[in-house]
Amino acid sequence: MSATLVLENVARHFGGVPAVDGVSLEVPAGQITGLIGPNGAGKTTVVNLITGILHLTQGRVLLDGQDVSKVEAPELARAGVARTFQNIRLVPDASVLDNVLVGFHRHEMTSLWANLLGLPSARAEARQMRDEAMRLLARFEMTEFADHRAGGLSYGHQRRIEMMRALATRPKVLLLDEPVAGMNDAEAESLAHIFRKVADDGVAVLLIEHNMRFVMSLCSRLYVLASGRLIAQGEPEAVGRDPVVVEAYLGA
Repeated sequence: MSATLVLENVARHFGGVPAVDGVSLEVPAGQITGLIGPNGAGKTTVVNLITGILHLTQGRVLLDGQDVSKVEAPELARAGVARTFQNIRLVPDASVLDNVLVGFHRHEMTSLWANLLGLPSARAEARQMRDEAMRLLARFEMTEFADHRAGGLSYGHQRRIEMMRALATRPKVLLLDEPVAGMNDAEAESLAHIFRKVADDGVAVLLIEHNMRFVMSLCSRLYVLASGRLIAQGEPEAVGRDPVVVEAYLGA
């Protein structure tokens, strides 16, 4: 079975300087694939290229076999590509539930007028989205915070809200940019369990993370970036023993 997300010889140059240079990788559905490397390696640039925030200098991005290299970010989101960010981006004064409901808007079928008039079809769809949002809150053990102001919660809880909002878009591909940064081991392990279930549901997950214990326990395959280039790829145990990786990233 072909991978859901494929990068072919992808590059991005800024003023002639390559931030990402000839990166090829595959992210299969139902698996968690890791992208690791030292700070400044180009990992977030790769995610920005996948999501259409940045345009390619060369190469192709394929989604389900279709070339989406020139597709803009909003269209990619509608096609099923979702992401989280290193820096949390919530509506801080809105409730946790409302922040999650934002993710469902791209699936809304009823018209603006139906919503304004409170027609039965609009009310039914709103109930369905709320029920689905509450199921996400239950999955992330956040039900009790549904009506709390998002900006008043802890960093770890805000991280969970952002992930729930991404999953609310019902993605085919989920790009996680350092999802457990700043979390303790117990919090990270709790999220690891959720991410495994997300992959088991058939989502293709690309994980960027510096917590190597977390990465090694989750990923079926790793790609290692350094200075914008892939320096290793393979199963986590083999990559972790690679002398080039040890020197460039893990520490000799």
